[in-house]
Amino acid sequence: MTAIRNFRRPAAIAMLGVASIGLAACSSSDSARADLAAAQVSTIGVNSYLWRASLEAVSFAPLLQADSNGGVIVTDWYANPSNPGERVKMTVSILDTDLRADALRVAASRQVNQGGAWVDAPVQAATVQKLEDIILTKARELRRQALSN
Repeated sequence: MTAIRNFRRPAAIAMLGVASIGLAACSSSDSARADLAAAQVSTIGVNSYLWRASLEAVSFAPLLQADSNGGVIVTDWYANPSNPGERVKMTVSILDTDLRADALRVAASRQVNQGGAWVDAPVQAATVQKLEDIILTKARELRRQALSN
């Protein structure tokens, strides 16, 4: 996750500024159409920025299912090598073609090893929220990059 968090903030701000200047040259209706089109990029069944960002965010875990038409990504159980007594499994659902926060839903399951058996354990809501935030931030970054090209 540190790689996802490690954005080059000055470069991102500069790219946003350049994109804003380019869009300011357009009429307001052209700008609105360009912004809407960029937010709805989808040659698959769901928003492609959310899809790519989701795949990247869960890339540390093995995938069980990745359905780009249905917008569902399911990982297999993943145990961090530094904490082998705990494992997690995630499901990411992309619900729309728009790049919006409510178009993304993340669910996670957690188990801990007790006496050689895996037992379900609660997942902190903040953990799921953090993963959603990482995905949304990355999706917006991908969109900004696409607009600047």
